Amino acid sequence: MLDYGLDMSEVKRDLAIPDLVAEGEELDALVSAHDDWSAPTAAAGWTIAHQIAHLAVADANVVLAIRSPEKFESVSNRAAAEGRQVADLDAAAGAAKPRTELLDEWRTGRAEIAAALRDIPVEQPFPWFRSDVTATLMVALRVMETWAHGQDIFDALHVSRRPTARLRSIAALGVAGLGLAFYAAQLPIPTGPFRVELDAPDGDTWTWGPEDAGQRVRGSALDFCLRVTQRRALAETGLRAVGAEARFWLENARVFL
Repeated sequence: MLDYGLDMSEVKRDLAIPDLVAEGEELDALVSAHDDWSAPTAAAGWTIAHQIAHLAVADANVVLAIRSPEKFESVSNRAAAEGRQVADLDAAAGAAKPRTELLDEWRTGRAEIAAALRDIPVEQPFPWFRSDVTATLMVALRVMETWAHGQDIFDALHVSRRPTARLRSIAALGVAGLGLAFYAAQLPIPTGPFRVELDAPDGDTWTWGPEDAGQRVRGSALDFCLRVTQRRALAETGLRAVGAEARFWLENARVFL
């Protein structure tokens, strides 16, 4: 389970919501320009349509969790009972719809989730699959997932995209989720400090952790985000690690379980 006690203090809800909107608009511009959504993506059995359907379902679930938490309980119970196949089933159901209908649903859902995340008090918890989250954490999670599934679609269409400062929320989520790599491997979570230094798209450097930390990660923000969302293998990036624990982290990095 994702540790929803992650320190996301540097993510500002009201600044990150425009990033979420922009991620959706960028992906919308790409997919709406293509009539054929049947191209396969990196996710086994998923086409472009499956990816868009997955994003639409996830957005709708967030809105439901915020506005009708008692109704969301049935969604959470179903996920607990059926496990990972829920995502495949929901994506397949959405992908079976006419392209224009699915596109309209996704667009409507994007507007609704932005409004719901903007309206709820910033640190008021709401249920999210057997845990609780706040709007601050959820907006970072939605930016991450929209960007990551968007990357699958950009890759499927062989289109490159320019990295932007919107990667900051994803990188922060990746750093905050360092322990997930060790948790998934059933290893003790390190207690010592890590230093992360990432080259931002605008030429700045984003840093986390003390300068004298023995465990260190260095590279581009884009590569780091591709790695923690598991869209690229470590060998496909230019990321560098100093220290055994830092190396293990990068080899097994994740922002979800």
